[in-house]
Amino acid sequence: MGKPTGFLEFTRQGPTMRPVPVRLRDWREVYEPQGDDAVQVQGARCMDCGIPFCMQGCPLGNRIPVFNDLVYRGRWDEAAEQLLDTNNFPEFTGRLCPAPCESACVLGIGADPVTIERLEYEVIEHAYARGLTVQRTATTTTDFPVAVVGSGPAGLAAASQLRSAGHHVEVFERADAIGGLLRYGIPEFKLEKRVLDRRLAAMRAAGVVFHASRPIGDDATPLAQLRAEFDAVILALGSTRPRMIPVAGAELAGVYPAMTYLEAANRAVATQTSSPLDAAGRHVIILGGGDTGADCLGTAHRQGAASVVQIEIMEEPPHQRPADQPWPTMARLYKVTSAHEEGGERRFATETLEFHGDGDVREIVLKDHRDGSVTTARADLVLIAAGFVGPELEALGLDRPEVLTARTTLAVDAQWRVEALGESNPVFACGDAVRGQSLIVWAIAEGRSAAAAVDRFLRGEPSALPAPVEPYVLSW
Repeated sequence: MGKPTGFLEFTRQGPTMRPVPVRLRDWREVYEPQGDDAVQVQGARCMDCGIPFCMQGCPLGNRIPVFNDLVYRGRWDEAAEQLLDTNNFPEFTGRLCPAPCESACVLGIGADPVTIERLEYEVIEHAYARGLTVQRTATTTTDFPVAVVGSGPAGLAAASQLRSAGHHVEVFERADAIGGLLRYGIPEFKLEKRVLDRRLAAMRAAGVVFHASRPIGDDATPLAQLRAEFDAVILALGSTRPRMIPVAGAELAGVYPAMTYLEAANRAVATQTSSPLDAAGRHVIILGGGDTGADCLGTAHRQGAASVVQIEIMEEPPHQRPADQPWPTMARLYKVTSAHEEGGERRFATETLEFHGDGDVREIVLKDHRDGSVTTARADLVLIAAGFVGPELEALGLDRPEVLTARTTLAVDAQWRVEALGESNPVFACGDAVRGQSLIVWAIAEGRSAAAAVDRFLRGEPSALPAPVEPYVLSW
């Protein structure tokens, strides 16, 4: 725990955001630095709750009360050691995780919860600044080579863990740069790519080998070839097939999946060029009220959109925890992100009926479910942020019923193995390719667990690597 009376003395206080007019002129992260004294005060708010439900709320099982207490006492090196025991990438979760741990914080029953996510951020940033080892590696190496396909959070976590166990690990990424969703899906204002590159440099220094522009399947490198060259293969492909909206006019130019837009924007920022899907001067409609929709919103603001409207088919979520979503569950609440604070309009309980245009989209037709009214709105650029429906498996030859679940994700057994592909040089899978689209913290947890399963298979004995979660298996 932190200070015994800290939760009574101090209120929740996160870092200050940079002023909206300032941050809209660049792509830097939105928060101002927070001083160590202020951060340690937040660590002091962690109370002696007896049962740390925050740890149960975290898929990684982070030892949250322990590192909160160490932060309060200014013992940054020890805090980093505790955090890195359970979380390979606190610099990612500290920026991007929706923090189910905070929803489960006991202090949150009657007050604002501890700023757990931000404390993770501060601990790992101190670790880098102090030159601590942030990527663990074994003192001895094995002769087992393992291939990881996909370099998003799940693939990177699996690679990190396997390397820490001494295995030779090679990561294969079809894109031209390593990082998966972290590279081209997350806007720079939420995760500056220098943070990703810093982590990749640490992994390379520890011996992880990365191959960009190396798709697996079809005429590139067949999966069978990879299985022949490596003792085990992990598929961490993500869930990248976008859910589209089957309405009239959806084929018009200017209607795009959200990730197509975000990737183009991220590439433009990286190369300091203009995006081919730039929102400058355009009237933008975003269909979807989740985090991806908010990412599109903040991106469109920075590109200079004439207007932005974010539309959600669901009712507006409650602003306070409802009775049917009790503590310590992660409630679905009304959320205001930094992008929402920057402007734009939000509409809830609104259905898209069709799009109009003359080859290019010009107008969207909407129905308000609250009063049944039908209206139109100008639309020069429509971004569909309605989620994803599973991994892309065709090139790998895995779009077969015996390999898939009812949700068209990869079916794995209790050892994270794609059982239908046989036991010789087996194929394992983890992350969104198995679970379906989910949180970054789940991807990291599943990558760690899959790595433990691979290590156990290779050694023929129980693994010393932790396995925080079991495979997500459908019960229907």
